[in-house]
Amino acid sequence: MKFLDVAKVYAASGAGGNGCIAFRREKFIEYGGPYGGDGGRGGDVIAEAVENLNTLIDYRFQQHVKAKSGEGGKGKVMTGAGGADAIMKVPVGTEIYEEDGESLIVDMATPGMRYRLLKGGNGGFGNYHFKSATNQAPEFALPGQPAEEKIFILKLKLIADAGLIGMPNAGKSTFLSRVSAARPKIADYPFTTLEPQLGVVKIDETDFVLADLPGLIEGAHEGVGLGDRFLGHAERCASILHLIDGTSDNIAKTYKTIRAELEAYGHGLDEKPEIVALNKVDAIAQAQLVKKRAALEKACGHKVHVISGVSGEGINTVLRAMAHQINQRRLLRAEQAEYGRAAPLPRTRADRQAVNFKAPVVPKAKLTAEMEAARPVARKAAAVPKAVSKPAVAARKVAVPTAKPKPRIKHTSRRAKGNAKVKTKTAKPKIKIKTGKAKARPKPLSKTAQRAKKKQRR
Repeated sequence: MKFLDVAKVYAASGAGGNGCIAFRREKFIEYGGPYGGDGGRGGDVIAEAVENLNTLIDYRFQQHVKAKSGEGGKGKVMTGAGGADAIMKVPVGTEIYEEDGESLIVDMATPGMRYRLLKGGNGGFGNYHFKSATNQAPEFALPGQPAEEKIFILKLKLIADAGLIGMPNAGKSTFLSRVSAARPKIADYPFTTLEPQLGVVKIDETDFVLADLPGLIEGAHEGVGLGDRFLGHAERCASILHLIDGTSDNIAKTYKTIRAELEAYGHGLDEKPEIVALNKVDAIAQAQLVKKRAALEKACGHKVHVISGVSGEGINTVLRAMAHQINQRRLLRAEQAEYGRAAPLPRTRADRQAVNFKAPVVPKAKLTAEMEAARPVARKAAAVPKAVSKPAVAARKVAVPTAKPKPRIKHTSRRAKGNAKVKTKTAKPKIKIKTGKAKARPKPLSKTAQRAKKKQRR
């Protein structure tokens, strides 16, 4: 199967169905009224990350993805059927961009992840939806919403834990075939690897995925050779193994050329942890090997491993160094996944203690010896009165005149309101009112009762 890591796809969601205009026509029902249903909803365009895919070759032949439109409404207030969704199955690690190829929409980095790219149109309302007391027979309905259309750029970045980079004929494919079950093409001419190759490596108790990338040469960021279009697959790697051909003349220049291409590519690739290995040491004399290793360590500034992809010399040491960096990356991601999300607010005292580094719950009654010794001193300090100034003491002795209460009115009865006696009481603030019992007025008789009373008098 041919490897394809970039694809251009035209996608369109489904349009909503139109509303129906219908009226009820049945025997013995004189005024049936509106009877039209709503239109169905259009389908969505959804991207789904699938594990068993490792290329975008499917979208070389299927460049148009369209969802089904919703059906129109029908009589008897029946809603039209909704349109089926269009699901775009992409490999894990696919990035979906806008048409410009720079604005990232979503990164499908998790197996089983689903993302709605385009939303289907809603169905239109039928005339049954618009009936009212003032409009009992509406003769109109709404059309469905139109579909959404957009062009997407799909870019695949392989999910690999480590990547192999280097000049052509540096022995990358040989190294991959040595440490894994992958069988890439191996030949004695440059640019043998035309597309990335993946292999599963196991060392001690660690398993990881190793990606063999096509070789880089000077000017690759400008498109020389195969260019740097495959370097995107190394952006997700936790470790980068830089292989250098030990049989070349200028070791330091070869290393600096590849580092310059990584810096020109950017995207944080030049900041990733790097392991440098001098390959093909079985074809180098011991005296030259010491000089070349020293020159390479001076150029890169750290330790250089000496390996041979043919004989297997030093390969386990390099794999353990890569496994160490990969395990650190996995541990960091696990901690971010566990502690990165927002924790719920603590409700009880035990919860608050648990948030504080899971400290033991300390009862409130227990006090330390220092706290017990400090308590009497605090009590004595609180018992000492504050100094009072002389003006403040003099101000306290000044008598404040009290206002006299207002005179109260005492009534003897309701009938003698006009001749009420006015009495002033200063000692008792309460008001006492003596009233007599008022006689209740008789209720007026109704007209029927009055007529009956007149008849009795006669």
